Amino acid sequence: MVRYTLERSCQSLETKEHQFFRQSLGMKEAWRAFPEFRDGCVYLDIETDGGQSGDSITTIGLYDGKEYQCLIKGQDLGNFPDIISNYGMIVTFFGASFDLPMLQKCFRTIKFDQIHIDLCPTLRRLGYRGGLKKIEKQLGIQRGDDTEGLNGLDAVRLWRRYRALGDEEALEKLVAYNREDVVNMERLAEIAYEGLRRETFAVQA
Repeated sequence: MVRYTLERSCQSLETKEHQFFRQSLGMKEAWRAFPEFRDGCVYLDIETDGGQSGDSITTIGLYDGKEYQCLIKGQDLGNFPDIISNYGMIVTFFGASFDLPMLQKCFRTIKFDQIHIDLCPTLRRLGYRGGLKKIEKQLGIQRGDDTEGLNGLDAVRLWRRYRALGDEEALEKLVAYNREDVVNMERLAEIAYEGLRRETFAVQA
């Protein structure tokens, strides 16, 4: 059984079969696959209008380590299922409890079979607690002047202002806020991997 599992793991790694590692690693150990699947990874974050239904999603931010795109309600939000199917790994912050369940409500036929690294519980194992912005500050990750201090409630207000008044500047600020959320996740994922790898090898030694 052990030999079969090892052979199956090597084969899946060679063919980049992310479904195998999603099941075998689970979310707790998903960080281990980060280097091998990083080239097919997307950092993801959603914004909402404050509601809890699938229709509440206003924007979906996606960053692949090179390019950022923001899908916007009323424009191209419906492209999400096709886009996400191109990736073998998803990185979120608190996504297992919020982002992915909300996306599942919005796109009921979608199947998330990607390896999923949720940075919230993953970084907690290294002693980092709190929300995304708090952890960023602890680690010295800076935000731009136009988005510094903004939070999830501000994102709701910006969306409402855009929809009610057609305020394009409000939408631009919302997109900029979302962009920093997902772009900063890349560095957080690196820190999480490096920290857990050091701890793991220290224990084994």
